[in-house]
Amino acid sequence: MDARTLLLGVDGGGTQCRARLCALSGAKLGEATAGPANIRFGLGQGLTSVLEATRQCLAQAGLSSDDLRRITACLALAGASEPTDLASAQGQAHPFARTTVTTDAHAACVGAHGGRDGGVIVVGTGTIGWAQRGGEHDRVGGWGLPVSDEGSGAWLGREALRRVLWAHDGRAPWSGVLTELFEQFQRDPHAIVRWTATASPRDFGTFAPFVVEHANRGDPAGTELMRLAAGHVDILAVRLIGLGTRRLALVGGLGPHMEPWLSHTTRTHLVPPIGDALDGALQLARAAA
Repeated sequence: MDARTLLLGVDGGGTQCRARLCALSGAKLGEATAGPANIRFGLGQGLTSVLEATRQCLAQAGLSSDDLRRITACLALAGASEPTDLASAQGQAHPFARTTVTTDAHAACVGAHGGRDGGVIVVGTGTIGWAQRGGEHDRVGGWGLPVSDEGSGAWLGREALRRVLWAHDGRAPWSGVLTELFEQFQRDPHAIVRWTATASPRDFGTFAPFVVEHANRGDPAGTELMRLAAGHVDILAVRLIGLGTRRLALVGGLGPHMEPWLSHTTRTHLVPPIGDALDGALQLARAAA
């Protein structure tokens, strides 16, 4: 292994892309954030975000684009769980010396358990369950909106807007969170319909913090949505446990907010994550190097 080798870990999600550059010794040289990198919604945009974050890391380390050729990179990207999207990403002409592409859920699992057997439930813009046991991998859910990702930030935002329209129709009572969201659209239901026609999961996910905040205050609609979301996350946990996973880590930006709403059974299997998806990506990059 060349002592001049640099290691790059990338955690590319539906909301943002995080990158960390390290020396072979493990010393951190730079860390940066760029735009979304879910390759299912645009491979070009995702790789642009990866390169933007990488260049920021190089600049922090006092390095230049010439040093890209010293990098062994692991790109852990949302959307890479789909074979066609993964193959497209792997087939790109990457500027690094070596490039491994995997799903962000895989890297999150490696990071959460330090490479040992275990499982994760990622609750962020999307949701997915992932586990590794004896070199084998199990995946549950994470098929993306509109057909999957139940309990995610995007799902919460979409379901909240659905209930805004229900309340407007008189089919459901108004509550604080529904009123607040309706006002963001100037109390025009047609504006909601127009917006949803082109909204991405990331766009829907921007409403999740409102749901969490109002649920914590006891808002009826917010409470209902968090309970429903937690129920979907519990189902992912039940399946992973049924497959033989004994230790689960709850990760993702929405994870800490979801944990209090989960069932007792799920919570008894939860362990604190040792690290995050960036740590996992760097561990995979080191293995590749």
